Amino acid sequence: MISLYGIKNCDTIKKARKWLESNGIDYRFHDYRSDGLEPAQLEGWAQELGWEALLNKRGTTWRALPDTVKDNIDAASAISLMLEQPAMIKRPLLDTGTARHLGFKDTDYAAWLQG
Repeated sequence: MISLYGIKNCDTIKKARKWLESNGIDYRFHDYRSDGLEPAQLEGWAQELGWEALLNKRGTTWRALPDTVKDNIDAASAISLMLEQPAMIKRPLLDTGTARHLGFKDTDYAAWLQG
């Protein structure tokens, strides 16, 4: 089963969900805020995709952090921050069952899921 991870009110998540539905692709949506996230799962994603790729530095949650935190970020502190504040995880994260992908572009989704 394909899983889409994110936060339901995120505009990019809405675009990804609309694309999946309009292309008849069955998926399960997992909302970090309401469904939670296991540390081991996030750690596995960080190993596979890189913690730097997972950490959303473009959002308001990141920008609101003190510079001392941002300037001293490493894998362990990034994972801790993402677990505490799931909005800091780049979205969406698409899990096809065999691979994980970050972000949404309709052409990428077509290649990964219809290719």
